[in-house]
Amino acid sequence: MDFKRIGEPLFAQDPTGRPLSRVGTVFLRTPGLVTLPGVHAMQRLAWVDGLNADRAAAGAPPLSETEQDAEFDASVDLLLEGSTVLIRPDPSRMDLAFLADDFLQTFVSKRRIRFLNTANETIREALRRRGENWRMSPLPQTQEEIIALIADARTAIENVPVYYYNRVAGTRYLTCESFRWLAALDDATFRSQLDEIARFSTRRNRLGHSEIDVFPPGCPFDRAAFAALAPTGDASSAELRRRHATLASDYEAAVPPILRADAPGAPEWRRAMCAALVKQPNAAVSDEIVSGLSAEFYLQIEWLPGARIEDGELIFDPLFDECAARPDDAELRALCDFRARGMIFNYVREFREIEYINIGRISRSLSRRVTTSRRPTVYIAEVQHAHADKPVVRILRLQKWGIAEHLDEGKDLLQSIIEAETYTDYILDRRLGCQQLGMSLPPQIVARRINETYTGTNARYVGQTYWLTYLERPYLYGWTSAKIPPHHYANTEFNRRLAALLGAAAATNLILGRTRVDSANVLFDDGDEIVLFDADGLPQSLVVADHTGTFSHYLGPLADLASAYAAPVNWRAGLMPNASEFAVCYLAAFVERFDYTRGEYLRRKRAFDTLFIHRARDVAGSFAYRWECVLNRLAATPSGPLAAVIRNQITAVDHTLLNSLSPPPQEHPSCKASPS
Repeated sequence: MDFKRIGEPLFAQDPTGRPLSRVGTVFLRTPGLVTLPGVHAMQRLAWVDGLNADRAAAGAPPLSETEQDAEFDASVDLLLEGSTVLIRPDPSRMDLAFLADDFLQTFVSKRRIRFLNTANETIREALRRRGENWRMSPLPQTQEEIIALIADARTAIENVPVYYYNRVAGTRYLTCESFRWLAALDDATFRSQLDEIARFSTRRNRLGHSEIDVFPPGCPFDRAAFAALAPTGDASSAELRRRHATLASDYEAAVPPILRADAPGAPEWRRAMCAALVKQPNAAVSDEIVSGLSAEFYLQIEWLPGARIEDGELIFDPLFDECAARPDDAELRALCDFRARGMIFNYVREFREIEYINIGRISRSLSRRVTTSRRPTVYIAEVQHAHADKPVVRILRLQKWGIAEHLDEGKDLLQSIIEAETYTDYILDRRLGCQQLGMSLPPQIVARRINETYTGTNARYVGQTYWLTYLERPYLYGWTSAKIPPHHYANTEFNRRLAALLGAAAATNLILGRTRVDSANVLFDDGDEIVLFDADGLPQSLVVADHTGTFSHYLGPLADLASAYAAPVNWRAGLMPNASEFAVCYLAAFVERFDYTRGEYLRRKRAFDTLFIHRARDVAGSFAYRWECVLNRLAATPSGPLAAVIRNQITAVDHTLLNSLSPPPQEHPSCKASPS
């Protein structure tokens, strides 16, 4: 594509490796790009000067004011960060932003182009509808990411890099330390730098934000005072230095001592600077790309290239074509997840009217358990159906033991298929067993398949197409019980309700023998229990998102596991003012739920005993045999001794007080948990 360029290539660097420019501007009326160092306003003026020079050489008159305005109106701001181009869109002109995106893709890989200002819902929705959540430039989350953001934000205009640049608003922040440091410059550079600060501190960019402002934003020092630094022809260097010293002292006096020195290693300064750099003025702000996800969840999502749907037609992201053409590009292979593509394909084949789909993967487990998986096993899908008020959010979890895993064990293809399908049935049978014994589970789970090519260790089948099974369920809008923000525990009513939910869930968990597969370590209250809240922010219900580990412990007595169920009380006790009451409610709910479930089994024994009679019974560990063992154990075990074991292991609560608060469960109406 032919276009006019003013300045160096986008990612050009000086001999020291620093970028020659941190900003760029795309012009779409007369296609072109300006990358001259400075600010966007200077680039627009340079563009007009360049066009007028071309017109003069061709014997044409310069652009009229109307034509200049048309050039400016059809332009889009860019920020250059490493090897990435960041488009800063105007929410009212997303059409221009996407035209600039198309223009850039003619000479920059799409993977290198992202969008800023995505806290603005208009921009967010426009990208979401294109299936491009993955192109929203993420905010930093870790300390390392924040420090890197601050370091990358250091920039210059025409002289020395003394500013910190907010890439969304376009404002450059001058800190107390940077301003005082100017005194170390030689006279010529000092004069030029003061002139720059004086000029740009009075200007606003085309977004209406200050070109230069003081840090921290809102401090009493007024940037208008910088006007006194403008060098005049008769002002000596000594006079300018005197004015600068006076202003530096005034500036320093207006800033809290903890923010006077540039200190990325200091938490207070780092937080304040990060807040200034990611601040998105005049935006309808939301921290999450998908509304309603808990913070612990959305911060772990890596959004992936997918597809957009236009006029009912499915159009996969062209990055998949680039990936296929460049199979040795590890970065592209990591970005283009063909499993996500298969999941999108399944949705569009199944549902006729879908407006958009976004797929992300969760590479790190959200539970407290250490995972040994070598691949991402959990994905999240955001699916907008036509005529629906909002998108549905689904969790998609790859089956742990599938065809590929059995092929890796050296088995043949047929045996691997049979064993993988048998395991899917085992998972679903366990789910039914959990429901029958009262575990609260997501309302729906669906087994789906995608195909991929085998690349494992069984040389006989390398290159063979096989099916990969994944299980899909709705996303649960709540907090995992183990990661509820600590401030909630200051509310005594919150604690009573949570205790009732956890105690009831603990009883069911114990009955189901939920432990690690390879040990008797209990799995409970460590990432799978999701607490849902009512309109007042109080615990309303508890759902177990993943029933993994159930029926693993099915031979030994329940008393062997009971002591582990004191942990939910012990680790929370120091966070709440009514820890003893929490313990009482927890134990009362435990006993009530255990007795209810045991009573239901004894009352409807035949229904329970014959539920899996059609499945093969194998004492080596088939599910039908495990089910039989769990039921026999339940019938033979009263709740009292189990509750006593748990009670004796509650070490973080004063037992004298605990005893004084411990009437029978039926006398604790505030601690009751619904048996359903």
